[in-house]
Amino acid sequence: MTTTHDAAPTTITPWGGPQVRQAVILAGGQASRLRPYTDQIPKALVEVAGRPIFEHQAFWLAAEGIEEVVISCGYRADALQEYVATHRLPLRVRVVVEDEPLGRGGGLKYAARHLPYQDERWVGLNGDILTRFSLRDLARAHVERSALATLAVTPLKSPYGIVELTSGDRISSFTEAPVLPHWINAGVYLFEPAVTTLLPDLGDHEDTTFPALSAQNRLSAYRINGYWRGVDNAKDLKEASKEVAAFGWVAALSAA
Repeated sequence: MTTTHDAAPTTITPWGGPQVRQAVILAGGQASRLRPYTDQIPKALVEVAGRPIFEHQAFWLAAEGIEEVVISCGYRADALQEYVATHRLPLRVRVVVEDEPLGRGGGLKYAARHLPYQDERWVGLNGDILTRFSLRDLARAHVERSALATLAVTPLKSPYGIVELTSGDRISSFTEAPVLPHWINAGVYLFEPAVTTLLPDLGDHEDTTFPALSAQNRLSAYRINGYWRGVDNAKDLKEASKEVAAFGWVAALSAA
C-alpha cells in the first residue's frame, strides 16, 4: 500500500558534486520508549520545537538536493499517510506500509524497491534522528573511496557526568556528559544501487550486510561535522526541542 505526495515548488541549491536525489526514511517502529507521545502517532510525527521530526528531516534533505523520499512505516501508518497527503512538503514523498515488521534492514530493502531511480545511489535515514550536515560532502567522500556503502558516524556523548579520580581515590573534577573517544552509527547511510539486493529481506543490516561489506573493504565511514541527535526518549525530545529552537530552524521552516 502506498501514499504519494507531490512536492510543493521550492528552490533547491544545485549539487555541484556526485548526484544523489532520492532517499529512504525508516519509520516503522512502535517507539514504546516515547510513550505517551506515540500513543496515537508514529515517532516520525512526534513534534520537536513544534514541528514533526519528519518535517525537519524533509526540509534538510531537500536543501541537500534530495527530490524523492520513500518512507517505510508500519505502526500508525494511517497517521503518517494522512500527514503526507495534507501537508506542503519540499520534495516528493511516497509512504509504503510494511504488512509485518521487517526489521531495519528489511525495511530499507522494502522501501528502496519503491525508489523511482533504481539504477542510482540513495540515502537511508532513520526516522528518529535530527541532523544537519553536508550530504554533498558525504557523497564526495563515498565516491572518492569507491565505497558500496558509507555510514555517517558521530562522536559518542556520555549520557552521564564523568568523575575524575586521583591515585588516592580523591575526586579531582566533574565533567558533565563529555564526548567520548568513540564513534557511533548516526543512522544516515549512502548506498550504491547494488546494495539494495544485499540487504536482508528480514532483520538488521548491521548484523548481515555491513559485516559482509566491511570484510570486502567496501564499507566507508563519514565523520559528521555538524549537529546530530537521536530522539529515543522523553529526555531526548525535551533537549532536542531546546536545541532546535535555539538554532532557529523552526522559523526557517515557516518561511520556506
